Amino acid sequence: MGNAFGWPHLLIILAVILLLFGAAKLPALAKSVGQSARVFKGEMKAMKDDDVSSTTVDNQSNSTESATTISTANPPSSGSPDKSA
Repeated sequence: MGNAFGWPHLLIILAVILLLFGAAKLPALAKSVGQSARVFKGEMKAMKDDDVSSTTVDNQSNSTESATTISTANPPSSGSPDKSA
């Protein structure tokens, strides 16, 4: 099965778009599509950066919690047992 769209199909689609929107509105339409694609790409990059920074913060938080748990699990002995009990 080859490509779903060949050159003849793309030319027909372009002709239909030209008839629907008119030649005068095509540059504005192309500009709008380009701006939308740029905004979408920027948002995707921002989401990816947030995921990376969130994962890094979570990893640092987990290592800090485990270090705190380890250090408080075994309190240091004072050398003499508590005689009040």
